[in-house]
Amino acid sequence: MDNAVIEFVNFGFQYKSQQKPTLYDINLQIATGEKVLILGGSGSGKSTLANCINGLIPFSYEGTITGSVRVKGQDTQELSIFELSQNVGTVLQDSDAQFVGLSVGEDIAFAMENIAMPREEMLPLVQEHAATVGMADFIKAVPFDLSGGQKQKVAIAGVLGNDVNIMIFDEPLAALDPRTSKSAVELIDNLNQEGKRTILIIEHRLEDVLHCNLDRIILMDEGRIVADMEPDELLRTDLLEKYGIREPLYITAMKRAGCEFEPGQILDDVSELHLSEKQKDQLRAFFSKIQRKTERTQSSEILSVENVDFAYEKENVLEDVSLTIEKGERISIVGKNGAGKSTLAKLICGVIRPNEGKIHINEEDCSDLSIREIGERIGYVMQNPNQMIIKDNTKDEVELALTLRDLPTSEIQERATAALNACNLYPMRNWPVDAVSYGQKKRITVASILVLMPDVIIMDEPTAGQDYRNYTEIMQFVDVLNKEHGKTIVLITHDMYLALEHTERCVVFSDGQLIADEEVFKIFSDDSVIEQANLIKPSLYSLAAQIGLQAETVVSGFIANERRLRQ
Repeated sequence: MDNAVIEFVNFGFQYKSQQKPTLYDINLQIATGEKVLILGGSGSGKSTLANCINGLIPFSYEGTITGSVRVKGQDTQELSIFELSQNVGTVLQDSDAQFVGLSVGEDIAFAMENIAMPREEMLPLVQEHAATVGMADFIKAVPFDLSGGQKQKVAIAGVLGNDVNIMIFDEPLAALDPRTSKSAVELIDNLNQEGKRTILIIEHRLEDVLHCNLDRIILMDEGRIVADMEPDELLRTDLLEKYGIREPLYITAMKRAGCEFEPGQILDDVSELHLSEKQKDQLRAFFSKIQRKTERTQSSEILSVENVDFAYEKENVLEDVSLTIEKGERISIVGKNGAGKSTLAKLICGVIRPNEGKIHINEEDCSDLSIREIGERIGYVMQNPNQMIIKDNTKDEVELALTLRDLPTSEIQERATAALNACNLYPMRNWPVDAVSYGQKKRITVASILVLMPDVIIMDEPTAGQDYRNYTEIMQFVDVLNKEHGKTIVLITHDMYLALEHTERCVVFSDGQLIADEEVFKIFSDDSVIEQANLIKPSLYSLAAQIGLQAETVVSGFIANERRLRQ
């Protein structure tokens, strides 16, 4: 490839602290101006590959290198990390690790300050980049005080301040609501199209990334490249399913129905999908066989929120919120970034207290209970794992809460082992926490709460940054806790498929107000709610419209069928 801007030749890498390589025999060329998606399960080597391009390997992470990697024709081992930073910009998966400024404005300005850009030129650019990512009203805010999605936007804006030729986005959509994710993908596409930049995206949310055209998808597994194809070509194969990647659900549905794809037929915008009459008949026959049987049993109330208001200083975050949750329910809470979802979780857990209104657990007023007393009944997995982890070792972190409760050693080990296995962490139980990825830290915090088996488990973005295999294992364990042990599950999520697959009821927030509370399959049929809450209608709904069937029937039946296939 004559115009290759990135080139790996027989490249391998082994971290100093590990016994075997993370990357093996990588041969890869990426051309100037290409937009490439790197897919793969956790531990497949995606982030390591990216770190070999931006210079974090070998300058920050020591190890043994074989072969070579070149950026713009120069071997990265012969360049300094500063020299590489002039050509390569990275938006990290862990936004907290990227912030350097005391305010959003300072953080966006950092790269420009480093090249001594005059202040009169810099200030308009800071405003422009903040507006581009929807953070113009937060210029003076402290980055660490923002929600996860807002932090991600600031990190993207910070990279815009460094006018580089190559941009790497590591899980850029992990904490963004669906509509903002769509805007972020469009922003990345504009950086590619208008700026002629080379773009590498590492992301599990394949369907969201496909919103704008990709040149190639590189699929990795166990440190090796197992596929390098155009999106349409890859999506027509069974490779994604084989390597544990969730493909767009409308494609899964068409494959289940026995449809054969024509070249170029696979599109992200299902409304533009041209189905043949044969494909329509196959889909109608398939969906007619998988009708869902609706079952809804009444239970006793376990949690109630009554007319709750809350404000941080003078800023109203929640206004007159009321909802009731029954024992054993599975509920998703969705809505745009900053809508108040995580604030509600903190109120329920007693970390903060309402300005107005009441919260009851098992009909007991929470204002009379301490945080510890509430914590015995309600477990909360926070959005940011860095705010939860205390111990240096994975196993010690998972066992900590049980140890503090003076449980017998045998019981602690039994419960911790079950939680570690459920979250696919047992092989790394003795690893230091600093040595694991951000996504693995998320799993550690999930395991540390699951081990307690509280009456209500609130999980804030539990699957952000997780590959589909780990996502599935975590949620299967959560489903067991719900079905076999009667635990009440509340999921705060931007992942619409998580809501569809693992919850029965959906509560929707927008700008601090509860705007909908309905069966999950009905929520995504309501265009006004979707618009208000920055949601996006899942592709299966558009597929149902294409074949003239009721969307709720199609989607609920398909989800139930997929659950049966996994059991």
